[in-house]
Amino acid sequence: MRTIRFLLQKEFRQILRNKTILAVVVMVPIVQLIILPLAADYEVKNVSLCIVDNDHSTYSQKLIAKITASGYFKLVDFPESYRDGLKLIESDKADVILSIPSNFERNLIRDDTQELFVSVNAINGVKANLGGAYVLGIIREFNSVIRTEWIQAPRFSNIPVIDIAITNWYNPYMNYKIFMVPGILAVLVTMMGGYVSALNIVKEKELGTIEQMNVSPIRKHHFILGKLIPFWILGMIVLTIGLTVGFLIYGIVPEGKIGLIYLFAAVYLVSVLGLGFLVSTYSETQQQAMFLSFFFIMIFIMLSGLFTSIDSMPQWTKVITWFNPVTYFIQVMRMIVLKGSGFMDILPHLLKVAGIGLVLNIWAIRNYKKTS
Repeated sequence: MRTIRFLLQKEFRQILRNKTILAVVVMVPIVQLIILPLAADYEVKNVSLCIVDNDHSTYSQKLIAKITASGYFKLVDFPESYRDGLKLIESDKADVILSIPSNFERNLIRDDTQELFVSVNAINGVKANLGGAYVLGIIREFNSVIRTEWIQAPRFSNIPVIDIAITNWYNPYMNYKIFMVPGILAVLVTMMGGYVSALNIVKEKELGTIEQMNVSPIRKHHFILGKLIPFWILGMIVLTIGLTVGFLIYGIVPEGKIGLIYLFAAVYLVSVLGLGFLVSTYSETQQQAMFLSFFFIMIFIMLSGLFTSIDSMPQWTKVITWFNPVTYFIQVMRMIVLKGSGFMDILPHLLKVAGIGLVLNIWAIRNYKKTS
């Protein structure tokens, strides 16, 4: 225990001397948690729209007013023809073209039917999909409104009516920030545990001080604990800072017990620290460690369900997510923060992360013994 205490004193002195690590621990979580949730918005707004109105009737003006009043579109032009509107899409000045044919109002009233033409710039697939869906949804609602106006219902109608009441559980106002902040915080803790720790250990190799540690009477488990415990503590500090920022900036208060978050994070950090330690055993320079860490962490983040649902991924990708510790941490953060899940709810994820951590740390220890 005395040996570990001296090693921890040495590590913390080195960390405190390194202003970069201090900035990563304190400033990076604050800045990223303020900026990233504002940028990672699933709602597409300011879709550039041009409307070719060949009818100039009362109904076409009502439709245009309804679309522009929705708040999702930015009306850029009223071209004279569809060909002129297509030029705006080709020059990236418009995302959607709505073409209203001539005799729109007359055909709608006389024949009860009329076709509209919508063209969408699909270079940006997400924006095109949502922008087109917004237009179609508004047109359907407009169609429903005018049909309701035309129906001459009796005073006492015998037609059955079904009322639908929608309730959103866990995130009643559909605030994407409440959904994104826990996931982004999980990624920040991962970066501290897996990325920074790997670079720190490899730095010892570049300086040659690790060879002095290897030939000293210090036991291997003392050396490993002395290297990993400081970053375990720093990871918990990053988590604390992130939860504080989430409360102060976004008003996020976990529905569940905050102690469960720290319990899972404690086990999770052992897992990602094992990954960082494993990367350091295969790397001779900080550049090698940086590329290896970036390779694995990028895959972990993209396949974690942070930005896209795992259920929509191909089956072979879902298999990879079973071995991805970031997936479980993000799921548990959202379960506790949004749903108020208890210990038994997160226990399966906790056991999986503990198993992944056990495998990574044993692998790293055996590989370190082999290379030293």
